[in-house]
Amino acid sequence: MQTKQIYTFGSYLHNKFGERVYKVPVSISGFTCPNIDGTVARGGCTFCENDSFSPSMDKVQPLKGFHLNLDSTENPYLDKQLQQLKIQFDALSKRLQRDYGATKFLVYFQSFTNTYAPYETLKTLYERALSYDNVVGLSIGTRSDSVTDETLSLLEELSKEKEIWIEFGIQSVYDETLERINRGHDSANIKTWIVKSKAHGLNVCGHLIFGLPGETKEMMLHTAKEAYSWEIDAVKYHPLYVVKRTALANEYARGEFRPISEEDYIDVLVQAIRMKPENVNVQRITAGIDDDSLIAPDWCRDKNAQVRHINAALKQVGLKY
Repeated sequence: MQTKQIYTFGSYLHNKFGERVYKVPVSISGFTCPNIDGTVARGGCTFCENDSFSPSMDKVQPLKGFHLNLDSTENPYLDKQLQQLKIQFDALSKRLQRDYGATKFLVYFQSFTNTYAPYETLKTLYERALSYDNVVGLSIGTRSDSVTDETLSLLEELSKEKEIWIEFGIQSVYDETLERINRGHDSANIKTWIVKSKAHGLNVCGHLIFGLPGETKEMMLHTAKEAYSWEIDAVKYHPLYVVKRTALANEYARGEFRPISEEDYIDVLVQAIRMKPENVNVQRITAGIDDDSLIAPDWCRDKNAQVRHINAALKQVGLKY
């Protein structure tokens, strides 16, 4: 059987810019989340211990006493945030240049909720990141309840000159699941802001988590189908794993949550990829963490092994990643 290459984000960027473009993840102190600071909830999503999703770099120290919210009109720590941004970008871009000969970069605002700040703060940080040498664009990770029409208009304006992506954590389209994981908003909110983002001409990446508490394979695939119908441009697939210092870890310890098996994850993933529209590129097919913070499942510890197993399953249906 002849195998077909899955349309990846790397392929998309290479086709557009004529060479490989490297993502540079940055983590800005001062950004928080409405699901952590009490605006919509406290404690964050049950699976969230944010360090596990942070860039593999020296941890950014928090700015003590600093609190951001959508009603703020000024940010007294902006200079420090700009310094952090520059330090992180320089360190990682130079490493990528040295190790891989990288010449083009996409700055990825990764940790926490990167639209949850005063408009002027966002504008300053985004424009500064875009001003760095060889930066062709931004990718901004956020939540659907932390975006405003004003912010989307800003991103639309930036997209006239640069490559702009906004990444939403969809996770599930089932409200009972979103409530159980303490997400703080419903599925209708996600759809509304993805549709609005598309109306502003923005590139949208949706994050999907397979293995959420109480969900069947059919529910996971229905979430993928719905997300595709919202005309997202890219997708990231994640298995749900349990890390220390999370509410999910407590559920796991009490026997109230059982992680998805690797076999079931791969089965759902392959089906989700096969139903994916051709124009939707894949930015990630799995995730994991290999340190002592991982509690379960153990198969999420080795991402290289995961990718090998996924490719073996994809090959059986004529695909490769």
